[in-house]
Amino acid sequence: MRILITGGAGFIGSHLCDYLLESGHEVIAMDNLATGSTDNIAHLAGHDRFRFIHHDVTNYIYVEGPLDAVLHLASLPSPVDYLNFPIQTLKVGALGTHKALGLAKAKGARFLLASTSEVYGDPLEHPQSEDYWGNVNPVGPRGVYDESKRFAEALAMAYYRYHGVETRIARIFNTYGPRMRLDDGRVVPNFLRQALLGESLTVYDEGTRTRSFCYVSDLVEGMVRLLMSGEVYPVNLGNPREMTILEFAEKVLQVTGSRSEILFLQPKDERTKDDPMVRQPCIDKARKALGWEPVVSLEEGLGKTVDWFRVRLGQ
Repeated sequence: MRILITGGAGFIGSHLCDYLLESGHEVIAMDNLATGSTDNIAHLAGHDRFRFIHHDVTNYIYVEGPLDAVLHLASLPSPVDYLNFPIQTLKVGALGTHKALGLAKAKGARFLLASTSEVYGDPLEHPQSEDYWGNVNPVGPRGVYDESKRFAEALAMAYYRYHGVETRIARIFNTYGPRMRLDDGRVVPNFLRQALLGESLTVYDEGTRTRSFCYVSDLVEGMVRLLMSGEVYPVNLGNPREMTILEFAEKVLQVTGSRSEILFLQPKDERTKDDPMVRQPCIDKARKALGWEPVVSLEEGLGKTVDWFRVRLGQ
């Protein structure tokens, strides 16, 4: 297959490039490098089945030749990014998705949308299954990201129903692994960087919010299985092992061997406004429709991620 990945120089996108190339496919990565980095795909330079295009997907997308699939991952998923660049976040979710779907339609290609567990907002249902409609504040600071993905899902379904485009929607829960940005601002890179540098781990509020962490190789496997499946409606992809942020901080200290302390903070900005109190995927649909579930333990995945962070930090 000849496959385009928008956001292909990003954290998850670059791992998808690796997986698909190893599976024998031809891959075109497209990225404007706003949050992605050519460092993530530098090892692919010169590969005869890989090509990189520097382009902003909110503008018209042109790709020469046939395409079998378009995987739309371009996004600004970190609170640091979408609080600083709210309009760009909305544009890539709306205009970028529209342009990517238009390309898929023109090429007769299958389309996969990288959506998010944030479509569930601060959920009143736990764990979250695909038929839950969510609890999102559309005018809060997080709304620019949450609603951009909700709109993207609606647009994908409209292209499926009206134009007959083969669409797939992956609702991605917290994912971690090598190639995460050190300044990403989310809990995994924050804690790992702080622990490895001997700084206090900053836990917001009392650390009672919960998250579920999926290693990137598991996620990529699930995304490709979804792409190749016949499942049109959204599918949760994540690890159902739930823990509090405080428990996660303690796990990071254990895996890194750090003697850092845990410091409880009350954030002075809006990064935790409307932040979900709980997050745990129900993956029954993924198990049944895709034969997929995560296999990498948190301890193993964190170990691999710590090794990568040590190199990036010069340790």
